[in-house]
Amino acid sequence: MVTGKRYRAAMPQFQEGLRKAQLIVRRFNDMSPDDVDGRMALLRGFFAKCGERVQINQPMRCDWGCNISIGHDTFINFNLTILDEAPVTIGNHVFIGPNVSIFTACHPLDAEERNTGDEWAEPVTIGDNVWIGGCVTILPGVTVGHDSVIGAGSVVTKDVAPHTVVAGNPAGVIRHI
Repeated sequence: MVTGKRYRAAMPQFQEGLRKAQLIVRRFNDMSPDDVDGRMALLRGFFAKCGERVQINQPMRCDWGCNISIGHDTFINFNLTILDEAPVTIGNHVFIGPNVSIFTACHPLDAEERNTGDEWAEPVTIGDNVWIGGCVTILPGVTVGHDSVIGAGSVVTKDVAPHTVVAGNPAGVIRHI
């Protein structure tokens, strides 16, 4: 999956891995909001990397967890969804609003080919000092450059250059900062 090559998503070993990850996500979401240390300890053992002073509000969802890396001093509001079939890297000092979705999984456009269950994944990278507004969707293969802002409700289909404000569906450049 993480190599970008095609794979069959319904393979039993994938289903077992997804089930195990779902159990960890459920545990995280069911933990008391007062148990900050316990919630972060759980995520540090689940994610590939989770920096210091990271706050992730409940609930959150992800597919694997082990493909997610988060830098330090990052705030993530509630209802984050990450389909992390490929690596998802979130930098330092990132603010992510509520109801944000980050997708790495890709499916064929041709219906017959799509019905085979084959898919592939493309990584998503979010640089340092990025602010992502609420209800943003980031599609597979996108890199968001350092010091950028993504306006609320945007669908990010292409890379975002550093020091840039983008918004809309599809997200377009509003201005450079």
